Amino acid sequence: MKKLYFLLAVCIFISCKKEEPKIKPIVIKKAPAIILTDERKVEIDTALLNTFKSETLKQFYISSENKTVWGNLKKRTYVLSQLEKSAALGLDPEDYKASQLKKFESKISNLNDADLATYDILLTYNFEKYLNHLYKGKLDPKKLYTDWDLDEKTFDVNNVLIKAFNKNKLDSIVESIQPKSETYKQLLKSLEIINSFPDENISTIDAVKKITLNDTNNALIPIKKKLLFWKDMSGKDSLTDKYDKKTFEAVKKFQARHGLADDGVIGIGTISALNYSKERRKQQIIANLERWRWYPTELSENYFIINIPDYSLHVVENQDTTLVRNVVVGTSKRKTPIITSFLRTVVFNPTWTVPPTILKEDVVPAMKRNRNYLTKKNITIYDTSGNVVEPAAWNENKPNNYRYVQSPGYNNSLGLMKILFPNHHSVYLHDTNHRNNFVRNNRSLSSGCVRVENPLELAEHILNDSTRFSKEKIDTIIASKKTMSFKITKKYALYQWYWTAWSKKNQLIFRADIYNLDSDLYAKLRN
Repeated sequence: MKKLYFLLAVCIFISCKKEEPKIKPIVIKKAPAIILTDERKVEIDTALLNTFKSETLKQFYISSENKTVWGNLKKRTYVLSQLEKSAALGLDPEDYKASQLKKFESKISNLNDADLATYDILLTYNFEKYLNHLYKGKLDPKKLYTDWDLDEKTFDVNNVLIKAFNKNKLDSIVESIQPKSETYKQLLKSLEIINSFPDENISTIDAVKKITLNDTNNALIPIKKKLLFWKDMSGKDSLTDKYDKKTFEAVKKFQARHGLADDGVIGIGTISALNYSKERRKQQIIANLERWRWYPTELSENYFIINIPDYSLHVVENQDTTLVRNVVVGTSKRKTPIITSFLRTVVFNPTWTVPPTILKEDVVPAMKRNRNYLTKKNITIYDTSGNVVEPAAWNENKPNNYRYVQSPGYNNSLGLMKILFPNHHSVYLHDTNHRNNFVRNNRSLSSGCVRVENPLELAEHILNDSTRFSKEKIDTIIASKKTMSFKITKKYALYQWYWTAWSKKNQLIFRADIYNLDSDLYAKLRN
């Protein structure tokens, strides 16, 4: 009998043990056969192929029985032209050896067999690299950031390329694999627009405290030059140091394009945005294009999309924007993570358990100063056995031995509602007890979660049941102060993303890079 108990105990232990994640082997699919034409072909030396250390490349040439494939002038010309035009998509032609390939092409009729094979391999290798970069980006966000949770994009480049090659449809491949989102298209337009601007040679504007209408200030001369350059101000200007009505209106237009308070008052934020050069703005656009290639190529039918630097949430259903909300996002020290997920649950009258970071950085120091700090905030302290601990009995040397829970109510840190979705960061969308923050221009204020303006209207919209979840029924639930959870039956994806540039009606739109990601990403792209 003792042996039986022992075996049972072992089985239970094994069954409760956390499963180690299984590492999936990388499987290279066998590519379809390549249909070769009767142009000049030579054998490919496998030793030469091996120098590229690419299993994908080997499989490509297995499909051609290790013979060169780019004998057709029209097909070669298409590949070369695409690599040369890659700059128009924010990529660097020299990442794909565009100049070297052009030299090979210029003397193709005189190439010996070995050089022709080398040229053929280089065409394939660099065109496939280009296609991969267009589909899923040049860099891997998981290697750059710890707080970016995006599904890895898989791309069978051989299959895509060979099918287009065989059907003589290479001319459609580049467009078909790029992101389908409107924002990505607007970014490509932004790059086109900014490339149309002339070279810029305007001196940096010195910082000023504040300039208001009818003021006189020497900084107004370079300010006017900038406004004329960016076409926020039209026509000619005498470039005086007077802040006249025409300049005032131009400043408001500039501020609106940059997500600033468009009040016409020139302060630190406006000067900072004006001091961005054309080149720096172009780099910002290119960094954003890379980000959009990391995101899913196609978006769900219904989704929430949050642009963190824009402090905005859009609900999109069947390609129609049905709701727009201001949001508050994480500070630069407690960033809102980048997440792709699906909405699961609406919780009314949530309790709030103080998370470790806020406990360490905010609560413990405050409690040491004033033991009644948590009582005033309606937060109860519990020990490991679930017993209530009075503030006077709290051990300040062992703060992690307790759980700190705030009761539901209008002044709860999560407000009256939260929306849950699966993620690894313990973040969610929620109401707030700091509702006045939504009128602020800079809303990078939270500890990582996204706070949503007028959330009860949002809940009514997504629960989509006029009987169970009318405004009156939701008000009744709130008045009960009981925590209640309801599953969201309609499928909504959540895209909590980061982009700081786009275009609208042929106008460049920019937002402050609140987490300082743009310049570093651009530098890595061009490294």
